[in-house]
Amino acid sequence: MMDKITMPVLMVDEDKCQRNIRNMVQKAENAGVDFRPHFKTHQSLTIGRWFREKGVYKIAVSSFSMATRFAKDGWKDIMVAFPVNLREMSALNQLAGEIKLGILLSDPGVLPTLKTGLMHKTDFYIKLDVGNHRSGFIPDDLDGIKSLLDQAKNNPLLKFRGFVAHAGHTYQTRSLNEVHKIFREGSGRLEYVKNTFAAEYPDAIVSWGDTPTCSLMDEFETLDEIRPGNFVFYDLMQYHLASCDWDQIAMVLAAPVVSRQNARKEVVVYSGAVHLSKDYLELDGPVFGEVVRLTEKQWERFPEPVYVNRLSQEHGILKCPDEYFDTIMPGDLLGIIPVHSCLTADAVQKYYNLKTGEFFQ
Repeated sequence: MMDKITMPVLMVDEDKCQRNIRNMVQKAENAGVDFRPHFKTHQSLTIGRWFREKGVYKIAVSSFSMATRFAKDGWKDIMVAFPVNLREMSALNQLAGEIKLGILLSDPGVLPTLKTGLMHKTDFYIKLDVGNHRSGFIPDDLDGIKSLLDQAKNNPLLKFRGFVAHAGHTYQTRSLNEVHKIFREGSGRLEYVKNTFAAEYPDAIVSWGDTPTCSLMDEFETLDEIRPGNFVFYDLMQYHLASCDWDQIAMVLAAPVVSRQNARKEVVVYSGAVHLSKDYLELDGPVFGEVVRLTEKQWERFPEPVYVNRLSQEHGILKCPDEYFDTIMPGDLLGIIPVHSCLTADAVQKYYNLKTGEFFQ
């Protein structure tokens, strides 16, 4: 069936993917928190329906265009988990008139435009920076948070729903203890902010998103909602962080072999930076993905790891031990476990289901 594959495409093991979804749904249920998976990882209507089949009814996305796509497929409760872009007021208003839309505010400077431009009731969340240092209020900035909340009261179309954080710095950890420490400190600061404003906003929630925390921990006592995304596929980074086992990785990039460089014992594949991104791991040098052999409905590791060592725009270059090099020929198809599945999925956006032998998006 793989004869249909002529160019780089994302190969999904549906059974593993479905299992990853079931496990996280069950974890949230056991922990007593709401589950709002982040769909920016897969961006697939088909995979989104796998979530819906398991009782998931609310999601997070990273853009209004992505929200629009999923709203057209029947999703009615969508958080755009990215600081609101005022240049997209038309798309915001279109969505807010059709679904329960949530937006993220991290700067009070957006409120005047929302005051004059917003046309429908819209939920909003305040983004807090718990250590990732990307966007959001520092939790200690209670005056700034209060000022935003007070200004938002002047807009009857804005409804405050709670506080949102993404602990992206867990991706730089190297132990479960480090993840626990980040979670304890970050969730504690979130709880402090929530409690500070609880008298005036008793229904405000706390929402937390990152795959390492949500994969490695079982209890989220101070949280109301979790928003992991990468867990649906996992990837090489999550494996080396110990967020997942090897058999939980549910997606590889199919890479056609185009050339062999005999003098250097290197294999060139049609899968470069425009497919894998330039995210890398330091494993005795930069690694842009781990190469696997593809079987009819699965993939398997080489006995000795083979990595993508170099990238250009379209080229991926891997150095092979002699015993592997001699078995790989132009026209063959290899698999690459990406370092970061979110970026790879966003770049390629076309899937092949290993279970059914069908392409999907």
